[in-house]
Amino acid sequence: MSSYRVAELLHEGKAKRVFATDRPDLVAIEFKDDATAFNAQKKAQLQGKGALNCRISALIFEHLRAAGVPTHYLGIDGERWMLVRPVRIVPVEVVVRNLAAGSLCRQLPIAPGSELDPPLLDLYYKDDALGDPLLTEARLQRLELLTEPQRQRLEQLAFAINAALISLFDRCDLQLVDFKVELGFTADGELVLADEISPDTCRLWDRGQSDSNDRILDKDRFRQDLGGVIEAYGEVLKRVQGVCPEASIYG
Repeated sequence: MSSYRVAELLHEGKAKRVFATDRPDLVAIEFKDDATAFNAQKKAQLQGKGALNCRISALIFEHLRAAGVPTHYLGIDGERWMLVRPVRIVPVEVVVRNLAAGSLCRQLPIAPGSELDPPLLDLYYKDDALGDPLLTEARLQRLELLTEPQRQRLEQLAFAINAALISLFDRCDLQLVDFKVELGFTADGELVLADEISPDTCRLWDRGQSDSNDRILDKDRFRQDLGGVIEAYGEVLKRVQGVCPEASIYG
């Protein structure tokens, strides 16, 4: 780390630590080896997970940048450090679903694996203490989390991310079932993709596997005690490396 110095810890989440630097236009993110599920009720340490997610996210951010999607990403520095622009995170978790899976199938009479056309966009209030409740349009307005133009821009950006990710993962012989992202505002008011995109935040199925367990290459391997989490993440990295530009080294 040469052109900046890591300063105080700004935030520690389940999978990452966010640090200020000695530059106001730069934030450093450290990816941890922690694995959590069910709102952190299930926890484990998986050696190498942080480095895998950092590299996968960086490669995907490179792809999205080339596709015209605005992000906070600037580059990587070492195995588990990512450098990004500072953003004010919108406390809304954005979920886009292409196939029915997970909580959707527990909450609605929709069979797992059912195609959702058009993709389903769900917004959740990001608050662990409240269990990240689903947001309706009326609830969004009540909480004054976004103006109407900002909400429209958020939805446009979410579907643009989905289209770019489907294009990428199709080339990797992976099926993008669903994903969740966080968005934030830069200092000049631009809404951009933040946080990470990795097997921690996407459901990815191997198109070459017909078995419903063997095809899983994402965090569901940890949720469902299927084992092979690091091996699955490593397979995703290998495939993404084959089709994405190399990650930029910051500095």
